Amino acid sequence: MAESTLSARALDNLLGDWRSGAGSAYHALAERIRLLVLDGRIPVDTRLPAERDLAERLGLSRTTVTAAYRHLREQGLVLSVRGSGSVARLPGAPTMLPPAPAADYIDFSKAAPTALPWLPDLARQAVEDLPEHLGDAGFDPIGTPALRAAIADRYTARGLPTTPEQIMVTIGAQHAIALLSRALIGRGDRAIIEAPTYPHAYEALRAAGARLVPVGVAPRDDVDPDGRAEAEALVRAIGHSNPVAAYLMPDFQNPTGRSMSAETRERVLDAAARQGTVIVADETTGELDIDRPESLLPMAAYGPAIMVGSVGKTVWGGVRVGWIRADRPLIRRLLAVRSPGDLGTPIIEQLLVTRALPHMDDILDLRREQLRAGRDRLEGLLAQAFPEWQVPHVDGGIVTWVGLGAAVSSQLALAARSQGLIIAAGPRFGIDGAFERFLRLPICYPAETTDAAVQALARAWRSLSGAAPVPDQSLLASVI
Repeated sequence: MAESTLSARALDNLLGDWRSGAGSAYHALAERIRLLVLDGRIPVDTRLPAERDLAERLGLSRTTVTAAYRHLREQGLVLSVRGSGSVARLPGAPTMLPPAPAADYIDFSKAAPTALPWLPDLARQAVEDLPEHLGDAGFDPIGTPALRAAIADRYTARGLPTTPEQIMVTIGAQHAIALLSRALIGRGDRAIIEAPTYPHAYEALRAAGARLVPVGVAPRDDVDPDGRAEAEALVRAIGHSNPVAAYLMPDFQNPTGRSMSAETRERVLDAAARQGTVIVADETTGELDIDRPESLLPMAAYGPAIMVGSVGKTVWGGVRVGWIRADRPLIRRLLAVRSPGDLGTPIIEQLLVTRALPHMDDILDLRREQLRAGRDRLEGLLAQAFPEWQVPHVDGGIVTWVGLGAAVSSQLALAARSQGLIIAAGPRFGIDGAFERFLRLPICYPAETTDAAVQALARAWRSLSGAAPVPDQSLLASVI
């Protein structure tokens, strides 16, 4: 049975400018729907619009839509049952799971550094700490006292006085965002998001019933260098839409890489306090500073805000530990929201993070060195291979938001797959199919992976109609 139904209008919004490029209309339509399924914008088990409805919406013949659906069925991406319609599928994969890339694919869609080199040592130390916890049930919904104290101490050291009672330990930052969405949002409530933004965050807000109010953001070296236009837009949206909550990434935003100035933080938090809007500040990348000229405190140091953090971008994404910093009444409400879904974060991972946090300064020194090398290498390669692209110079974080100069991001993502490269198309970070002119690329991969990814990207770009020729190995070598 289909989990949800996608209307013809909603699919039209997601498709964007799918007609661009050569080839038959049915094949172009099928390929764009294929990408939407592969990158998760159309979830598995979603019922697609009826052929007649989609044909009318797109101004096509029903024969064209029928042929597109048939092509998707042949690829294993659509299952059609008489009387039940056509449902999105992934060939050979369980329901609701993304397709696992083949071993020879480079997955550039994930923005996450490799594990710390001394992570095995931390894991062994955590195992040594385990016996003292074996006398109780082994789970609790709020986190071990030692880890909560360590997280609170880290905030305090960064200029935000915090007590352990203000901390809840979660199963990663995404879990924290989902818990907050369920605790703060009622069906039909408005919630502000940045556009573009981290897609799983707006999915969590939507799942809680929120009506999303997007506010545009851009890299700081783009159209809004001092952030004043963004601040004004956020303040205006808070005042006009009366949102219950706003999900923001104040530091090294994913995907644009921009950071809010201290003035912007103060203005937004002041507007939210006056309106009664709860600010949720995602600090997952907050300490990944490479060479940012301004030293900034955690957002809650400038006014009332809930903080979300994790070790996914510092220690390793495979260590599923995050946290929420909030006032104690909200922590109590979160406990009630959490218990029907899970009973707590695994103890062994909490012990590992408790061991890691006292060494966070050393961890960040390593990550900054890695990110600086990754950023400089990627920027140099892109400048040589794609001189027409706009590549902002980010001063921290894990990604860069590249302007392609044309609305071809989804086409490029499809072409890249044929070259053994998986990339996240720009519309994955917006709602209703926006950002076709942009591409998010990670700066956190090892040099050899980045080199191979740019070479594959260049081949994909050449395959698009009117694209620049692919640079040869000697050109790439001159950058390397």
